[in-house]
Amino acid sequence: MNWSSIVAIYALFWVMTAFVILPIGVRTHEELGLPKTPGQADSAPGNFRPRVILLRTTLLSAALFGLYYLNYTYGWVDRHSFDWLFVRPKY
Repeated sequence: MNWSSIVAIYALFWVMTAFVILPIGVRTHEELGLPKTPGQADSAPGNFRPRVILLRTTLLSAALFGLYYLNYTYGWVDRHSFDWLFVRPKY
C-alpha cells in the first residue's frame, strides 16, 4: 500500500471517528446549570472541549486503522468471507 493511500484512508477513518466521538460526554447548559446566551440553541454544548475530542478521535481512529491495515496485510477477512450471505437457498 502506498503512503498516500495510507494517509487518505487514515483521514477517512479519522473523520468518521470524529462524528462518532463528538456527541459523547457533551452536556447542555441546562444540564450543567449554566445560563444560556440569548438566541442560543437548546442543544448547544456547555462544556465543549476540542482537545479532548481531538485526542479521543486520534486514538480511536489509530486503533481502527491499525486493525484495517493488519487485515489488509494478513488477509484475515477478505471478500470470500461473506460468500455465505449471497448463496441462494436450495429447495
